[in-house]
Amino acid sequence: YKQPLALPCAHNVCHVCASEVLLQHGYLCCDPTSEPSSPAATPATRSPRLARRAVPKPDRLDRLLKSGFGTYPGRKRGTVHPQTVSFPCPACQRDVDLGERGLGSLFRNLTLERVVERYRQTINISAAIMCQFCKPPQLEATKGCTECKSSFCNECFKLYHPWGTQKAQHEPTPPTLTFRPKGLMCPEHKEEVTHYCKTCQRLVCQLCRVRRTHTSHKITPVLSAYQALREKLTKSLAYILSSQDTVQTQIAELEETVKHTEV
Repeated sequence: YKQPLALPCAHNVCHVCASEVLLQHGYLCCDPTSEPSSPAATPATRSPRLARRAVPKPDRLDRLLKSGFGTYPGRKRGTVHPQTVSFPCPACQRDVDLGERGLGSLFRNLTLERVVERYRQTINISAAIMCQFCKPPQLEATKGCTECKSSFCNECFKLYHPWGTQKAQHEPTPPTLTFRPKGLMCPEHKEEVTHYCKTCQRLVCQLCRVRRTHTSHKITPVLSAYQALREKLTKSLAYILSSQDTVQTQIAELEETVKHTEV
């Protein structure tokens, strides 16, 4: 599952897959051109009944988007008044009523998403990762280095991180093929922070967002909050630098006044 949504019939469906199905049924959805990346949504594993349906071409989608039909996922093409959206559940084969907002009324199943992510991590760990610096025959990697973005066996890790050098301070991690930079983690839920709560003035993770303590708070993505704060600080710094000469002149005048007064 990729960004699973919980249907009213208690089954789950990928967000991209649901958007494609609604497009095939004549509804206009947000981001319909994105390609699903989960194994359950690839063309090879998709239902044969759905595979026979023609997927709208990009130019046709552009014309639909420019025509102004719909302001939310699941609005019927060419309709003036909102109507309820009927979605065929791939699990129970029932037509589920999504209401007027379509996919916008569904909640994202964060629990299932975390389970899938942990399963993927388990699969990656179970696969053998070989050392990238061993001479043939290569040994299996036992350590990874985020700073070096490489996986090492024990001997190669010691060789490329000699004692007394700056590389000796690199912290070893489990071996992997994809190295991501370390992000800030939520101290309470041990999840990576993705949003910023303006009311509490603190970083929050996905689990923090669903808590009652942040129900009516203003929460924005970390990148948006960072850009807004950076712009504010840049303007403040520019104002300070522009008035620096005036302040220095006033300080010099006050020093002269003090000397004159002392005399």
